[in-house]
Amino acid sequence: MRKQLIESAAFEVATQVRAVEDAIEAALAEITELQSRMIRARATCGIATATGHEAFEQLADATRRLVQARGGMAHCHLTLKQTTQLVPGLRTTAFGDAQECPPQQARADLRVVA
Repeated sequence: MRKQLIESAAFEVATQVRAVEDAIEAALAEITELQSRMIRARATCGIATATGHEAFEQLADATRRLVQARGGMAHCHLTLKQTTQLVPGLRTTAFGDAQECPPQQARADLRVVA
């Protein structure tokens, strides 16, 4: 019973980490699209590049911060993966060769090997 609770908790954390990583990347994609639309709108309207430039700078700063958040989540993911070696019941756990941790589409079947 305890083994199942540990495995379930680990799966929930791994799944949430993946969801946060995906959300950050989705936000980056949206911000990039917004930048493109702002550039096209300026060109379509025929206005000077200085018009609205402050907003463009703020958007670039938000992009930089999201990229930092993406790196932070990647580091968090790596740290959590290493931490499994310290948790009884998860010390030798694998999601399989060359798979994401956990797989994006399928439920990972966590099994304790030790």
